[in-house]
Amino acid sequence: MRQYLELLDHVLTHGKKKTDPQGIGNLAVCGYQMRFDIEKEFPLITTRSLKGSWKALVHELLWILSGSTNVSDLNKYGVRIWDMWASPDVCKKMNLPRGELGPIYGKQWRRFDGGGNASVDQIARLIEDLRNNPDSRRLVVTSWNPKEADEVFVAPCHCLFQFFHAEGRLSLHLFQRSADVPIGVPFNIAEYSLLLLMVAQVTGLFPYEFVHTLSDVHIYIDQIPAVREQLLREPRALPSVMLNPNVGDIFQFQYSDFVLSRYNPHPPIKIPVSL
Repeated sequence: MRQYLELLDHVLTHGKKKTDPQGIGNLAVCGYQMRFDIEKEFPLITTRSLKGSWKALVHELLWILSGSTNVSDLNKYGVRIWDMWASPDVCKKMNLPRGELGPIYGKQWRRFDGGGNASVDQIARLIEDLRNNPDSRRLVVTSWNPKEADEVFVAPCHCLFQFFHAEGRLSLHLFQRSADVPIGVPFNIAEYSLLLLMVAQVTGLFPYEFVHTLSDVHIYIDQIPAVREQLLREPRALPSVMLNPNVGDIFQFQYSDFVLSRYNPHPPIKIPVSL
């Protein structure tokens, strides 16, 4: 995807040095936007392979949609991408039970607590609103709850999204407060594009465009060599994703309902992950 390489290059070229909690240091810019037409292609990067991450990517999205915030519900599928943030030391520091991540995405999407007597299932409400009033400007889901943001070790990075409908076509706009461009952003692009496909299917609309707005956009200093290697590679044709057409409930999708095809990426590149 040319857009993604342009983002990497933009941060390397214009990024300013910043400190971070990890003590690594990073180059960062404020504000960047990308647009992806997903009518015919699926935006999964090809300049390094994510074949080995496809399972984790799909299961993470389904895990969030389920409302779970415990890594055990990912581990049972062999997915361990959240384990480092639910280690015994982290759980002890945050005063959380073993394997628990606190009120992160699943909690906010499905049981948002605004301080009233009842929580809000934002996803269920979103689907209902899309079916009954698709042109609404209130098709918003937020993962950012100031009331609970300090109760988690990793506060939600992709923190608000809005659906947009016009003439039968559905788009999704994601706002991301914090964007680890080499590691997190490729996952975020793919997962929210999947979410758009899923929501479009269960509401009878056509998926059109994913718009991704990034705020604090950064590359950690120890990731720069891997980024430079990736920038030397030419993007290849994008793959396609097919969903099981028989699924009509957003909460009934399973891993086997997603088929990735025609994905021919460059080899993997090992990139450091910051805790």
